[in-house]
Amino acid sequence: MDIKTETKSGVDFGKEGEQIAVDYLIDRGYQILERNFVCGKNEVDIIALDRQEIVFVEVKTRATHVFGEPEEAVNRKKQRLIIQVANAYITKNNIDLEARFDVVSIVINGDGLPHIHHITSAFSPLIF
Repeated sequence: MDIKTETKSGVDFGKEGEQIAVDYLIDRGYQILERNFVCGKNEVDIIALDRQEIVFVEVKTRATHVFGEPEEAVNRKKQRLIIQVANAYITKNNIDLEARFDVVSIVINGDGLPHIHHITSAFSPLIF
């Protein structure tokens, strides 16, 4: 008997992480406005409301900590791209709220359970 192991593609793994992040945020009272909002070639994974703030959330999912923490992948270049997409969303939708940029870092290792690290105000557009 030939036993085949099924592995997820990087896209599937990322989508699983995004759904975990959405569920996590909803459980904490966030209202999800958009998922995978695209502007040009760039996107923001989740756009949500948290009280009176609009929150742009980048989700990073990994299977291990071996190559560092997932949030370390949100470098300055990625931050600039997220800020550009956020500005487009705010302009397009005539948003008049304070904006915040969060990162949800998820590691799904051998136990199959997601280990979630939510970093609120992970970066600010003022540093650019």
